[in-house]
Amino acid sequence: MIDIVDQKTRSRIMSCIRCKNTAPEMFIRRILHSRGYRYRLHDNKLPGKPDMVFRKYNAVIFIHGCFWHGHDCHLFRMPSSRVEFWKNKIETNKKRDMNAICNLRELGWRSMIIWECAIKGKKKVSVEDLVSITDYWFRKCNDNMQVRGK
Repeated sequence: MIDIVDQKTRSRIMSCIRCKNTAPEMFIRRILHSRGYRYRLHDNKLPGKPDMVFRKYNAVIFIHGCFWHGHDCHLFRMPSSRVEFWKNKIETNKKRDMNAICNLRELGWRSMIIWECAIKGKKKVSVEDLVSITDYWFRKCNDNMQVRGK
């Protein structure tokens, strides 16, 4: 498929995409805060600079965009132009994510990844299910977890 905008415009659009305070992140923050969970944001002292840090539970949450982190779901599609660039970019992101989670584990932190497809799209998880999953994980699960679309 041919891009509908020129290269300069596409570059400007892509450079405006934020890595902090994204819509999926704000959605999860509102839900968990309304349920009484308190957290710190983007702690750069921890590996991977997690989106949310819950010191009380020794847990962190990452909210990953399906495109940027190469998730195998209906929201991810490899671009048809500059394929090699995007393949390398996404693979580098995946490796960085795995290293951050391993390093956090070594430091005694549990990690949860909430994928964008769990929050939006045709296969999203209901808010009630999302809350019950995170409640269970905070209180009873001693392992890392991922929440993805159905």
